[in-house]
Amino acid sequence: MKHIALKVIALVALAAPVAPAYGQFNLKKAIGATAKAVQAFTLTDAQMAAYVKESVDWMDKNNPVLPEDDEYTKRLRRLTEGITEADGIPLNFKVYNVVDVNAFACPDGSVRVFAALMDLMDDDELLGVIGHEIGHVLKHHSKNAFKNELLTGALKDAVASTGGKAAALTESQLGTLATSLQSAKFSQKQENEADDCGYDFLVSKGKNPWGIVMSFEKLQGLEGDAGASQSYIQKMFSSHPETQKRIDHMKKRCEQDGIARPEK
Repeated sequence: MKHIALKVIALVALAAPVAPAYGQFNLKKAIGATAKAVQAFTLTDAQMAAYVKESVDWMDKNNPVLPEDDEYTKRLRRLTEGITEADGIPLNFKVYNVVDVNAFACPDGSVRVFAALMDLMDDDELLGVIGHEIGHVLKHHSKNAFKNELLTGALKDAVASTGGKAAALTESQLGTLATSLQSAKFSQKQENEADDCGYDFLVSKGKNPWGIVMSFEKLQGLEGDAGASQSYIQKMFSSHPETQKRIDHMKKRCEQDGIARPEK
């Protein structure tokens, strides 16, 4: 597998008449407080939804969202045509024109894909990443991680003091919540569950699940590449010895289901 440096990718991107120069993904640094014990209060689904919405709105406001007539957005719309919901959760997709190699899906169905990742992945690989991220939503991993941040993290006291009203949070606090959505870390078990759930989701939408395998192979090939952003690779492959097992498992499912690998 060829090691692809992001510097090379950036040069390729400059050759295409697409988006303006990348920005830097903007997330406030988490408030410097240690994790605290869960306080004796709970959050309703409505309160959770309000926090997620405000956090996503904050990210969309503070990062360069590419417009509908941009080539990156057109490509994402084409790839996700017909993918409008996941188990009743309405999905919405946007592209951030930033240099980070990343993508994430939020509990409310907001899926954000970074332009640098789109430069790195072909269509099948990109759909594989999207399917995996939606798998985290379907398995409630994203929701549980977000709720844990609200109940035990740096914002616990702020949430408790406002009775769970998201509107009372400051810009810095909303930035902290946005961080928890974008950079949530999942266990190896959760990653495996998202792989399988993402596989089933893509098949249900008439998409080729080989994209999951191919995206993993692409990212695996970038491990150790000094020119590549390591954050998403580390997030996807929290336990590197398990990476090949995950690839092999997804291959086996595709082969058992008689699904042909897309030709390059």
